[in-house]
Amino acid sequence: MAAKQAKQYFPTVPHVGFEGLDSKNPFAFKQYNPDQIVAGKAMKNHLRFAMAYWHSMRGEGGDPFGPGTVSYRSYDSQSAERAAVHRMRAAFEFMDKLGIDFYCFHDRDIVDEAGNLAETNKRLDKMADRLEVIQQDYGKKLLWGTTNAFSNPRFMSGAGTNPRVEAFAYAAAQVKKAMEVTAKLGGEGYVFWGGREGYDTLLNTDMKRELEHLAAFMHGAVAHKKDIGFTGQFYIEPKPMEPTKHQYDFDAATVISFLIANNLADDFKLNIEANHATLAGHDFQHDLVVAADNGMLGSVDANRGDSNNGWDTDQFPTDIYQTTLAMLPILKMGGFTTGGLNFDAKVRRQSNTPEDLALAHIGAMDAFAFGLKVANRLIEDRALDSFIEERYATWDHDAMGQEIERNGVADFEALEKYTLTNGEVRPESGRQEQLENVLNQYIWTTH
Repeated sequence: MAAKQAKQYFPTVPHVGFEGLDSKNPFAFKQYNPDQIVAGKAMKNHLRFAMAYWHSMRGEGGDPFGPGTVSYRSYDSQSAERAAVHRMRAAFEFMDKLGIDFYCFHDRDIVDEAGNLAETNKRLDKMADRLEVIQQDYGKKLLWGTTNAFSNPRFMSGAGTNPRVEAFAYAAAQVKKAMEVTAKLGGEGYVFWGGREGYDTLLNTDMKRELEHLAAFMHGAVAHKKDIGFTGQFYIEPKPMEPTKHQYDFDAATVISFLIANNLADDFKLNIEANHATLAGHDFQHDLVVAADNGMLGSVDANRGDSNNGWDTDQFPTDIYQTTLAMLPILKMGGFTTGGLNFDAKVRRQSNTPEDLALAHIGAMDAFAFGLKVANRLIEDRALDSFIEERYATWDHDAMGQEIERNGVADFEALEKYTLTNGEVRPESGRQEQLENVLNQYIWTTH
């Protein structure tokens, strides 16, 4: 039972419940019924929704061409520590009203920096004590914590890849503290996102050296995790660009290669963001499948981009095709364990009211609930799997195919003889249009 607060920070946002498709109430779920059982689990346990502290509680609605438009947070003008307390209370009221069980934060989201690291750490400790209490009061959990090692000018050339060792050391100290706070709060994971771990030009960059430094940084984090007894999952979040021209965590495949090359694969999984995948030239589903196929899909930043914009627009995910195709690999891997769906998304600059923020979350939660239901039906009926198996059937039934897959080696002389004996290849349709129609049919008939 949530502790009562004298002040309401979202007085115009009611408690949101499931009312179904016939409801005309904008503050009601049409698809998300948290206790509905799908594939043996309640929806809320499949989806594990999380609120992103940085967008929902710190975002001001600004863009490169103008300042923020959000004006309903009067407490933002108070001292850093007083504002942090009000912000925390607002966050938990908001999560409670929408039935969101988890949250995520950067260290600098929960309280602003002080004049030096020691004072900043004191502020963090005070806020961690308060968060620990309010989590229990509201029955909420920390999905994962992370570090903002990209906003401050000290990190203008990176953190773990900075050409100056002082910046590298500062970043390590900051991550150390953020990990400790995350562990104290029972965080189920910790995310590394290389906000500026990349380069703008190779004219001034030693790429090999920077990547070696980044690997050393990650090994240091793994060692400290063991030192403090933190049992949460480590994640790396891929992103190809922005703010740097090229980031070292470009996409899922690049991150996995980095982890394997540096003997870190056993210590990390991936946190895949939809908009980052599309910036890398992939579908969201692509990076999810790459991570899942390698046993490294851990968590998801649920948002979407705009195909007409070439930057990270971080819009709330309301595309039911995208949510369906995202839930397919998530369900097939057995679902989330420590991870979940974190709404790393922000309302548009013109949407500057608390109601806008609530409605954005409602729409996104409904979209993923619907995607969960459609994906589960597709899997149960084997609507796509049966065709894929048939398409690769020769590998299962032909002795040559079985031998190649069993041994992992292709004998070119044997394959030449095989071809001379069997003759020309008969092309077979991939039936893309048929399968797109099947997907549409499942979407149309899911309620």
